[in-house]
Amino acid sequence: MHGLTFLLAFLLSSGVVHAQNATSPIVTLSYGIFEGSSSPQLEKFLGIPFAIAGRFELPRTPSNLPGVQQASAFGPACPQQSSPLASIPGVPGLGSILNTTGGPLTMSENCLFVNVIKPSFIPPGVKLPVLFWIYGGGFEEGDTSLNDGSTVVARSIALGEPVIYVSANYRLSAYGFSGSKEIKAAGLSNLGLRDQRFAMEWVQTNIGQFGGDNAKVTIWGQSAGAVSVGLHLVVNGGNQGGLFRSAVMESGSPLPLTDITAGQIFFDQLVADTGCTGSKDVLACLKAVPFDNFQNSVNKSPNLFSFMSLQLAWLPRVDGEFIKENPQNSIVQGAFSKVPLINGDCDDEGTIFSLSQLNLTTDQEAVNFLHSNYFPKASNAEFDVLAVLYPSNPAAGSPFDTGDLNALTPQFKRIAAFQGDFEFQAPRRFFLQAASKRQNVWSYIFKRTKATPFLGAVHLSDIAEFYGSSATPSFQGTDVLVNFANTGNPNTPMNPGAKTISSLSVVDWPMYSASRSAPPLLEFLEGTALNITTDTFRILPIQAMTALSRLFP
Repeated sequence: MHGLTFLLAFLLSSGVVHAQNATSPIVTLSYGIFEGSSSPQLEKFLGIPFAIAGRFELPRTPSNLPGVQQASAFGPACPQQSSPLASIPGVPGLGSILNTTGGPLTMSENCLFVNVIKPSFIPPGVKLPVLFWIYGGGFEEGDTSLNDGSTVVARSIALGEPVIYVSANYRLSAYGFSGSKEIKAAGLSNLGLRDQRFAMEWVQTNIGQFGGDNAKVTIWGQSAGAVSVGLHLVVNGGNQGGLFRSAVMESGSPLPLTDITAGQIFFDQLVADTGCTGSKDVLACLKAVPFDNFQNSVNKSPNLFSFMSLQLAWLPRVDGEFIKENPQNSIVQGAFSKVPLINGDCDDEGTIFSLSQLNLTTDQEAVNFLHSNYFPKASNAEFDVLAVLYPSNPAAGSPFDTGDLNALTPQFKRIAAFQGDFEFQAPRRFFLQAASKRQNVWSYIFKRTKATPFLGAVHLSDIAEFYGSSATPSFQGTDVLVNFANTGNPNTPMNPGAKTISSLSVVDWPMYSASRSAPPLLEFLEGTALNITTDTFRILPIQAMTALSRLFP
């Protein structure tokens, strides 16, 4: 049931149901009974445990829970790695973009909780598509409570294309992404990704109890969450056993990854800082370290906004088991899931990650940093090609298309352009050129916040667009998600309920095609303007970046 039919059924039925039944909604799962909360339009089940896992343990199914469990509040966040970014002065609007004005999160190592937000009325016999959200945060920070999916579900009801929204916590930083020979030997690699996978399996088993269709799951992530989505596409040689039927990657793509032992230096420092050096069983020692001591040691490691920036200490790595090889090798071989995809970026992804290199003011300082931090195995001659293609001329840097403006330092815009292409644009284009030959793919570029001083269309600035959570939302990004979850196509479907209210219907978004010299991109411009442009910016620099990344992942 879709379009006006569902909308009318919802409006006629929801008022009657809630007027006669003021009790909170109940759902019965195999391991417990959970009581959520409701409004005339939505039902929320928050903080349901989907797995349990101690420190450096694989996730496993929770034990049976007695009585009726309350599920009306988000569970604790997984431990976050501290970041100094909010204290950087002189950048207007930084706090609002990063959501740093909110209160501190409640953290616990017992943090594997899932949330389900659904329409309060679903017609009998109807099963709804599912949007499964994976949050970002550089694999160091993030929590499901930071983005409430209520706006997405409410919008889907208004469109007559209802969906169910699911989000799940996963372990972060050293808790979820430690890399070392000890971790590899114990089979405890990529625990954060395994948590995500376990939550997807939970959806397959349980979403029917909420009115969802486990055959119509779209996984959706932003930043590290989008990288995670990309990695879930390549694990198991691309065969995902029906866990999802489509995927959305918002500011992130499958990255070139190194072997798990490349994280040894950070793991060894953690061992030293916790007093576990020389222990006969290092992992047993680390498990026994009190939480506060362990967390303090984790916070000493480099973070996303330290001088190392996007060269992360804790991130997914190739372990020969969960991630068997460099994901970009899998892409070349076509060993990834052949499902419909949306994959896009903000125009100025690198600006926010370049605020921690403001001390670099000369050409030589900038080149030395970029070479040693991102391509340490490349020779000077090999790297010099990139140094020339990413010049210090502010007009060529990021924020792009702002001329000589926004140059915090003589090298800021150059470093921002390099880092944005390295982490976002180059991997996206590499992946889509392969994927578009095998499946339906759409791509976009988000430029809606170009006026933000120094940051431009910065990383994170598109989240409110896709959630429809800004003060005056256009809902264009939200409509993309809702349409895609329902039909496998982001364009407005030909049903009256959607076409009469979706401003996305003013543009026809063509599929990305690597066989064309100018693959199309949907461009989100200032206000509510939309445009079709082409993925032809910085052809030579991004080609050179990709070639060097393939040689030295």
